[in-house]
Amino acid sequence: MKAFHLNIQAKIFIVYVLIVACLGISLVIVNHAMKDLQAEIEFISNHDMTVHELTSQVQKNILDMETGIRGYVITGDEQYLEPYEIGSRSWQDNYSKLYTLLADNPGQQRNLEQIRPLILSWIANTGEYVVQKKREDNQEALQHHFEQHTGKKIMDQLRTQLDSFLVDEKRVTAERIEGLNQSNEKVLYIWYAIIAFVTIITFALSLFLSRSIVSTIKKVVKTIREITDSSSHVDLTARIEVQTKDELQDLAYATNDLLGSLERQSWIQKSLTEISTIYQGITDIHTLAKAFVSRLAPKLGAAYGIVYLRKNHSVETVFIRVADYALANQENATDSFRLGEGLVGQCAVDKRIFLIDHLPEDYIKVTSGLGEATPRHLVVAPIMVEGRVEAVVELAAFHPFEASHLTLLDLLQEKFGQAIVNVLGRMEVERLLGESQVMTEELQAQSEELQVQQEQLRMTNEFLEEQNLFAQQRATELQKARDELADYARKLQESSQYKSEFLANMSHELRTPLNSILILSQMLMENDQADQEESEVGEYSRVIYTAGQDLLRLIDDILDLSKIEAGKMEIMMEEVNVSEIPQLMQSIFDPMAVKKQLAFEVHVHPDTPDVMLTDGQRLLQVLKNLLSNACKFTEQGRITLRIEPANPASARELLPELEGETVLAFSVTDTGIGIPVDKQELIFEAFQQVDGTTNRQFGGTGLGLSICREFTRLLGGAILVESELNHGSTFTLYIPSRRENTHQAGQVPELLAEKEVAVAKSSVIREQEPTEADTPNSATSTSEDRLFQEKGVLLVDDDARNVYALVTALERKGIRVEVAENGKQALEILQGDQEYDLVLMDIMMPIMNGYEAMKAIREELGMDELPIIALTAKAMRQEREKCLEAGASDYIMKPVNIDQLLSLMRVWLTK
Repeated sequence: MKAFHLNIQAKIFIVYVLIVACLGISLVIVNHAMKDLQAEIEFISNHDMTVHELTSQVQKNILDMETGIRGYVITGDEQYLEPYEIGSRSWQDNYSKLYTLLADNPGQQRNLEQIRPLILSWIANTGEYVVQKKREDNQEALQHHFEQHTGKKIMDQLRTQLDSFLVDEKRVTAERIEGLNQSNEKVLYIWYAIIAFVTIITFALSLFLSRSIVSTIKKVVKTIREITDSSSHVDLTARIEVQTKDELQDLAYATNDLLGSLERQSWIQKSLTEISTIYQGITDIHTLAKAFVSRLAPKLGAAYGIVYLRKNHSVETVFIRVADYALANQENATDSFRLGEGLVGQCAVDKRIFLIDHLPEDYIKVTSGLGEATPRHLVVAPIMVEGRVEAVVELAAFHPFEASHLTLLDLLQEKFGQAIVNVLGRMEVERLLGESQVMTEELQAQSEELQVQQEQLRMTNEFLEEQNLFAQQRATELQKARDELADYARKLQESSQYKSEFLANMSHELRTPLNSILILSQMLMENDQADQEESEVGEYSRVIYTAGQDLLRLIDDILDLSKIEAGKMEIMMEEVNVSEIPQLMQSIFDPMAVKKQLAFEVHVHPDTPDVMLTDGQRLLQVLKNLLSNACKFTEQGRITLRIEPANPASARELLPELEGETVLAFSVTDTGIGIPVDKQELIFEAFQQVDGTTNRQFGGTGLGLSICREFTRLLGGAILVESELNHGSTFTLYIPSRRENTHQAGQVPELLAEKEVAVAKSSVIREQEPTEADTPNSATSTSEDRLFQEKGVLLVDDDARNVYALVTALERKGIRVEVAENGKQALEILQGDQEYDLVLMDIMMPIMNGYEAMKAIREELGMDELPIIALTAKAMRQEREKCLEAGASDYIMKPVNIDQLLSLMRVWLTK
């Protein structure tokens, strides 16, 4: 369908044209449905009516036995026992037939089994007993029996259960009849409608479906454009509302999460600016502390606050209370703390924020005119300047402190600490000036001592000049800080505009693969098992897989940039085979070049070393980004990749700190559209493109070159661009070959399984099509896959989609999989008789999460040797350490690569 360049409506129209051809087959289906309907009617007529008749017969038999006993007791005539004897013989036959007919309804069989003991009990304890005593003419025993109402109680219970049984059976019959009526109506509707309205319905459905899909997508795009309209102020509180429950809803949620993050960052910066402005013009430390805590406490939702200031008394340092917020009982609050004393003193020693939840009821009371209450959450934060704690802030609130509150506290430490130092400096200057004035007055009054004190006065004046100079320097620094704050606000506004444009571009980039996924998945869902070729279904699946990979690649780019900005990106130095790079790049980009009718060449200088020491994954990612951009922006001509030793002069100019080290130059040259000179620096900024509007000619998010620049910086290299508009571009990457692997030298040795996982990760850079050797049938025949046969694996995950995918993949390998929806259920399963060879543990689950479950397996169940592999969507390094500390044997990140997971399982199953 790609060859005809059909739009969405045309594709859906073609699908429904095929449906029209298939509707002829539905006539045969209607006929078959009518036959099934007739068979169901006959079943109800023969089966249900017989069940009802036998149930009535059993009731009649019981009634006859009861009537016969009653007549015999009253008259003593043996003829009255004939109904009793006939009923006692007939009820068992009727019961057996009824039980056989109920073989399709185990519930009713169980109800019938409960009736049989009652009948036998009544016959034995009432029927036979009364007949015997009557024949013995034992009136006293009969009188006593009837006074006990033993037979009546059993008979009442028997009638109740038979009535309930008959009601249930009638209900089942009514449900079947209702089902028949519905089936009959459906068949009649299809029968009459298929002849007259088949063509009209088909074309109407095609038009309706196409418009519904397009209208939903337009709604999402319209909402995003309204939020990111650059001509107006960006409303970060706005949210996208989508009623559909599909991938468009996931897109809306992801966009809302991003807006929420930007909103929190905006709140932090705004609050930081507001609090920073209160420092201006304050010259008293108590006033400063009071203004700070009075402004900060409402920002954090705190109902109580105290500021303790550092004071040096002789040989020890203490923190004295200088300001408070909403403190009712002054006598109950501690006035000072020594280092290490209480939470305040310990916070000053540890130089970190203390966050405490669930405070006791009697900890402190916050009072008002209407009553009093106890805050349940406490935060104690140090205020540091150049590594020294100048003050400690203590805040209490009724509600938990949020992450944004803690971030704001962390950012305020340096600024408030610097303000404290400045105010104390000004106070010291004022004190010295006051002393100077006093000294001047004394000099005027004691003019006769002028000669004697002249030297002392000169020294004092010099000291005051130094203090004045110091005050001027502080004032200059304060003005510089103000200028930096204004510049930061301007950059923040520009960043907000760039990210708004990024949201608009991202909506387009995400929408394209989502369209393919939605359309093709709906076509597969509506497939009637015979209207599509196997190769066509495979092509649909491949397109869906490719679109999913595109979405994942966009998310990975955003995560990479976030890690870089947060300083969490790690570089793994290794030996990289430079001679393999040309072949690898050609295998990836030759098909793209052929498709666009471009020439793609790779040239390697003879003096290029075969091996270099760098992070191979990041190097290849940069090269692939540069070559992908070259393919995207080149319509005709050629693309050339050159690998050669860098020009020594250029290397010294760009990387002067790498004097004497080997530097390689990777140049990507194209004959594409080129880049204007005024845009050549802009393209390396995050969220920036030469044309960043939503109606631009070329797609993309504007993250690729930014990631390339940051990766190059982490690798210790540099990247340059030379371009002329409409004459192509050349991007040159300078990468040094490190002599020492400094990043790996300080790391703790990881588990042996990481070696195999690393191999699996490195294979991801080759995006190859599946071959016949990769199919499950051939894989299970290898000796490695025979390792999985009959192995028991406990999968602990609450997400039904993940469970379905993992269970399907593992069972194809012959693995026996048991599923638990949470950690508590996993513990119950492990305590059973079944043994398991390995546990796959998700982290985020209800009731009991993965951390708690792994800790309980190790400590409470004592299963220290059972391998546990943690599955998590968190990508931070500390997440791995947290999993291992909780008891995990190893760790794998979502989305899970099945080959990587099987490789990791193979390592632990062979230990």
